[in-house]
Amino acid sequence: MNQSDVFGTDRFLDPGDTLRLLSRLGLDLGFAAIVIVFVYYRLYRNREFVFTYFIFNLITFSMCMLLRKVPMELGFALGLFAVFGILRYRTEEIRMRDLTYLFIMIGLGIINGVANKKISTVELLVVNGVIVGLTAALELPTRARAFGSTPMLYDNLALLQPGQREQLHADLSTRTGLDIVRVQVHRIDFLRDAAEITVFHRGARAATAQESDHAAA
Repeated sequence: MNQSDVFGTDRFLDPGDTLRLLSRLGLDLGFAAIVIVFVYYRLYRNREFVFTYFIFNLITFSMCMLLRKVPMELGFALGLFAVFGILRYRTEEIRMRDLTYLFIMIGLGIINGVANKKISTVELLVVNGVIVGLTAALELPTRARAFGSTPMLYDNLALLQPGQREQLHADLSTRTGLDIVRVQVHRIDFLRDAAEITVFHRGARAATAQESDHAAA
């Protein structure tokens, strides 16, 4: 029994296919890194989603790239990717903007994974460039210069009730020194008598990841 029989493959190494895999993987991860690191993390400082986006992109790309060589029905393929599209973590809600970045990562993985010889290199680069460029253009000019967002743990649950918006903004502004624009509540923990929120503010950039892990003092 040889190496191929153990893994159920016809050959151990195909230099041409391996080179194409590595080059396409580099292209995919390069464009994904621009969106994740230089756009998303620069604005939102959420390390947890950085990990999620890279892994989703890598898995989606790998499945598309490898399954191109495996005959399968179209219905099965669409159902397979529908699982990724509707996936929601049960432990916490995902913000619409975070979910949009997730779809961008899945889309880049699919585009770079399924492209074949009928698609030119220029076409592939243009599509990737447009997706990444449009994302950066829509996010960075307004948000990076004028707005920031900081996730934090907030301990005054009374101000999270309806009708307390002005008092909530005033309290957060006093504690953080930021010009508060909007507050989004993600989860309320009654055991700790605190809530996980994201504060959107004018002027200063989003706080660093280390600062955002602390409760509002």
